[in-house]
Amino acid sequence: MPLRQSLGISLLLLISLSACDRLGLPDPARDAAAKESDARATGSACRHAGRAIEDCYALNPDAARAAVYAGWKEMNDYMRENKIDVVKPELAKSDASSKPEEASASASAKAEK
Repeated sequence: MPLRQSLGISLLLLISLSACDRLGLPDPARDAAAKESDARATGSACRHAGRAIEDCYALNPDAARAAVYAGWKEMNDYMRENKIDVVKPELAKSDASSKPEEASASASAKAEK
């Protein structure tokens, strides 16, 4: 019977330890790995967009510089080997300040008719 009890206790302990991530307990190693992979991805994206490494550091001050640089360098080497051109980011420029004025002018013009 003692063997059966120790086996049961061992099994319960194993099951409870396997569910630690579901309990929401913080895992510093996993958090550090996630931050490093995010910083590497940021550096890689900066290089693909044609940004200098210094600009990447300035735009992402919370990211670890060593990981940002590693991602930037990996992408640089990859782009050179495969002859990939830089992709310039194209964001739609919004004229937020002029849109409300235009909307109010057109609304008042419609109201006058």
